[in-house]
Amino acid sequence: MTRTIVITGASDGIGAAAARQLHAAGETVVVVGRNSDKTRAVADSIGAPWHLADFSDLAEVRALADVLRERYPRIDVLANNAGGIFGDRAVTGDGFELTFQVNHLAGFLLTNLLRDRLIESRASVIQTSSVAARAFSRFDIDDLQAERRYSPSTAYGNAKLANILFTKELARRFGDQGVSAVAFHPGAIASGFAGASNGLWHWMYTNPLASRLLTSTEVGGSRLGWLALGTPGIDWRSGGYYAQNRPARSTPLADDPILARRLWEQSAAMVGLSTS
Repeated sequence: MTRTIVITGASDGIGAAAARQLHAAGETVVVVGRNSDKTRAVADSIGAPWHLADFSDLAEVRALADVLRERYPRIDVLANNAGGIFGDRAVTGDGFELTFQVNHLAGFLLTNLLRDRLIESRASVIQTSSVAARAFSRFDIDDLQAERRYSPSTAYGNAKLANILFTKELARRFGDQGVSAVAFHPGAIASGFAGASNGLWHWMYTNPLASRLLTSTEVGGSRLGWLALGTPGIDWRSGGYYAQNRPARSTPLADDPILARRLWEQSAAMVGLSTS
């Protein structure tokens, strides 16, 4: 049976690569992106439907959820892949630190707004995390907005750790209702995700010489695709974190169930959802 796979952040990078690969595998892919021209181009190249949402605006995330519920009677895989690393600390119109909102809070909101559809479909929810969760995070549950401590690297690492904690809590809360959840590190990918950052991050991801040391978007996309095509409990474990298609370790905080629960509760309060 052909499955419906929704991929956010699919206008370029590993999201676009995964969309092409999954379409080639015979799946129905729904392309979600922020830039209309890029998103349309990816979707048109594979004959897929496409939708727009800027994750720095939670009203657009809510509108996206409405459209997805209306258009797709099944959502077999939701890949929360949208994200990025940014420069100086910025606050969105919703009042949240930009890195935290785009990388974690928007995907958290979208997943919860689609929760009933995901349960009905016995769906897999995939989070694009990063080794940055281990390398750069200085996670403080009482400073999620990085008001006391901010750097682009730390904010990104904290958000990627939030992806893993969200994955584990999602599996704990809704695993017995049929939802599976997994997070993964795609590799240091030669893409434009750091284009809005500055300093070393910007140089590493935009300099042609440095980019030769990075993993291709096709390889990164295949790692997302491996999870999307895989069977939870057989190919991968729900609640797990993977790198190079194998179970991997992140920071010890990623295995803290109390921290995962507190992050869920605070995230839900931020976006006005029930904590249940």
